[in-house]
Amino acid sequence: MLEPKSTWIGTIVSDCKNRERMIDFWKEALGYEYQRRPDAFAGNDWALIADPQGRGPNLAFQKDPDGPGKVYWFHFDLFSSEPAGEVRRLMDLGASMVQPAREGFDYVTLADPDGNPFEVLTEVIAR
Repeated sequence: MLEPKSTWIGTIVSDCKNRERMIDFWKEALGYEYQRRPDAFAGNDWALIADPQGRGPNLAFQKDPDGPGKVYWFHFDLFSSEPAGEVRRLMDLGASMVQPAREGFDYVTLADPDGNPFEVLTEVIAR
C-alpha cells in the first residue's frame, strides 16, 4: 500500500500587471472563489483564490507593474473532459491562442489576459 503524499502543490503564484482582470479570468475559468481578497494582505498587492471543493491548488496573484517575465518557469496544465469546448470557452473569457492543436502533441497552448502561457491537454493522462 502506498503512503499518502506529504508534499503537494498548495499555491501557484503569478505576477500580473492587471491583477483584477487576472483574478476575474481565473475565477471564471476554474470556478474558484476568493480565499483572501487583496485588502486582506499588507500593502494590498496580493490576492488568493481557491477551489471551493478543495481539490485543486490555490492561486495567488501579486500585483507587479512590470508583469510576467520573458521566461516562464511555471505554467498550468488544464485537464478537461471536453478539451475543444474548453479551449473555445477560455478564449471567449479572454485567453488568446499561442499554439493550436498539432500532430504529435497532446495539448493546445493558450495565454491568459496578462500573456502567461498555459496548456489545455487534449488527452488526459491517467492517474
